Amino acid sequence: MTKMRLAVMGAGGRMGRALTMAAIENELTEIAGATEHQGSPFVGQDVGTINNIDPKGVIITDDPLPLFTDIDGILDFTNPKATLKFAELAAQARIVHVIGTTGFSSEDETKLEAASRHATIIRAGNMSLGVNLLTALVKKVASTLDENFDIEIVEMHHRHKVDAPSGTSLMLGKAAAEGRGIDLGERSVRVRDGITGARNKGDIGFGSLRGGSVAGDHTVIFAGDGERIELTHKADDRSIFSKGAIKAALWGKDKGPGLFSMQDVLGIS
Repeated sequence: MTKMRLAVMGAGGRMGRALTMAAIENELTEIAGATEHQGSPFVGQDVGTINNIDPKGVIITDDPLPLFTDIDGILDFTNPKATLKFAELAAQARIVHVIGTTGFSSEDETKLEAASRHATIIRAGNMSLGVNLLTALVKKVASTLDENFDIEIVEMHHRHKVDAPSGTSLMLGKAAAEGRGIDLGERSVRVRDGITGARNKGDIGFGSLRGGSVAGDHTVIFAGDGERIELTHKADDRSIFSKGAIKAALWGKDKGPGLFSMQDVLGIS
């Protein structure tokens, strides 16, 4: 079987390195390209060298365009601006685009939907099996319990994370809102400070903690009178995200254009 040729965008970062190693280690894929932003110290280096393994003959470049003529898919956990650029290129090349990037605006979402008319886009705020199972559970519990159970979502990440709430928190919030049949944008509470007044019935609250090297902890709390249900996922190693991304890429090969989620990949809802 011919291996799926993948390029890693943002290959010098923490997730970029994890994605590179996952592509190298999986017997069904190979690392065929890698990019970094202009001015990055990793440009010109071999992906193997920066991961402390033997050179792989794949040099990190700051010009992604040439890569898209000779790959089957890209793994992209970069930033919204870069991801939108890569989505355009993936659409032109009609390849698989696995997106773990978070922090998109509603306008960005529209652009990704447009790109998915030609590219196979698999996008998730979290690529792990456990989190996607958690998402399905949250939707089920939210649909079962009425508004007498308040929903709060609390997450903690490492000190270097730049967006809040996390993409996973928003994914969980969306699942809870869908379970309740409400619009998350209209019913979410992102910040509480000072004299806020009593909690509005039916709102979905978010709390974000940052510190240390935490890969990602998420808890969804359903708080009723006299009882609480807490659903929690703790990530100890980024490899769970990179392995999920590889699974998504392989699933998307020959799938055809469309905008998919990890729940599509895993066959859960």
